[in-house]
Amino acid sequence: MRNSFRIFDTHAHIGEALHSGRISTAEVLLRRMDEYGIERSVIIPFPVVENYRRQHDLIGEALKMHPGRFVGTACMSPFLPQAEFQDEVLRCREQFGFQAIKLQPQYQGLNPLSTASDRFFETALEHEKIVICHTGSGLPFSAPSLYMAPARKFPDLRIVLGHSGGGIFVQEAIVAALFCPNIFIELSTLMPHHVLEVMKHLPSSRLMIGSDLPENLDTEIGKILTLDVLELDKRNILYETAAGIFHE
Repeated sequence: MRNSFRIFDTHAHIGEALHSGRISTAEVLLRRMDEYGIERSVIIPFPVVENYRRQHDLIGEALKMHPGRFVGTACMSPFLPQAEFQDEVLRCREQFGFQAIKLQPQYQGLNPLSTASDRFFETALEHEKIVICHTGSGLPFSAPSLYMAPARKFPDLRIVLGHSGGGIFVQEAIVAALFCPNIFIELSTLMPHHVLEVMKHLPSSRLMIGSDLPENLDTEIGKILTLDVLELDKRNILYETAAGIFHE
């Protein structure tokens, strides 16, 4: 808890990233969570890794060692053979209790408008996974508006737009969520005035915070705490929206 507000970080990473060389452990993340008063975090593998199963095992071990603190997310190439992809999603659910799957179109060039993407979203829906999609950098397939297509095709599938389009495409994220009630907005990387613009169009019950990286925590939490908005809206963004999507 921070300033009497409960906090649920919906965008964090652990593991070993080949593209950046970053290594992050659950123990280091947990220390930062405690430092900033974060109750729970959604933890996601980095998008470019040597062995995706090893990264999922690291997250699974973190869930086992620290019950109630983490929500597990799978991330792997959507172009794996279908049986291999489905088997891993099933393994992550049954062995570890993962609740989400991440699509990172900056590194995984899957077109959400193509029929080839159907198996990704169908698998997520079949295994009751929330889909977290990176949006913003990495065009063309990271444009928030593209996720309107799977959201409308699979109305029971909940989709979180990570970074809300990264600032420059924030209006696209707003429009996508306006027309698709199963789309939620994660606000990391946005400036405070962007957050206020989002809130003009969408209820706070559709919005949530994320940090992406530990060094962003102070900024991401602080920008919500200092907004001139209702306390209820801050509570929704900082905790309640995520708590309603990601169960204990």
